[in-house]
Amino acid sequence: MTWMDRLSLFTPLDLGAVIVIVLAWQLIGLRIENPSSRHPSVSILMADYRREWMRHMVSRQPRIFDAQTLSTLRQGTSFFASATMIAIGGGLAAIGNSDQLMGLANQITLESDPAIVWEIKLLVILFFLVNAFLKFVWSHRLFGYCAVLMAAVPNEIDNPNALPRAAKAATINITAARSFNRGLRAVYFAMGASAWLLGAWALIGATLITCAVLWRREFASKSRAALLEDTDRTPT
Repeated sequence: MTWMDRLSLFTPLDLGAVIVIVLAWQLIGLRIENPSSRHPSVSILMADYRREWMRHMVSRQPRIFDAQTLSTLRQGTSFFASATMIAIGGGLAAIGNSDQLMGLANQITLESDPAIVWEIKLLVILFFLVNAFLKFVWSHRLFGYCAVLMAAVPNEIDNPNALPRAAKAATINITAARSFNRGLRAVYFAMGASAWLLGAWALIGATLITCAVLWRREFASKSRAALLEDTDRTPT
């Protein structure tokens, strides 16, 4: 069976639904990472605080708090990388047991589609999971780079290398956080893609719900409102 024969097993609505979820994944990521200056996302607001963190780190003695905070961030990326690897293994195992998969799927949807249909649907889920895994692994490595840069920042605030190196550490920290957020979004869309097992309309509905959840958390959440509160005071 050629790939054209495999694709002929899907309806135009199925293909359209896959295009919708891929486009939604890309577009909402671009919007979150490149918002308007008048309506910044939580990710952009947190980037400013990461820069402020590195500036304060220069004069903080000792730097145990900074080391512990970075260690916590690395543990988070490590956890999600391990979780996505397990999920990828589970997806591959399901594809390997196509007969059992087809029987279970046909019972859920009451349709008699061949096994290749369900395998391709699982491959779409695996696509998002693999992307998430790669983002988490890269984020973990970047946080490691950030740790080295932080250790290279001089303790003296008047040292000419202190603030420039702190700025470099902040840039790497922000890049690592961006990769981590991209991994999380891929996980969200992997969960949304699992709705395709129920049909094309379910996939489209799950895509819209996923976009709504991401939009709310980045642009309309209480945490964003807290970050925007003008509570900072200038020391006198």
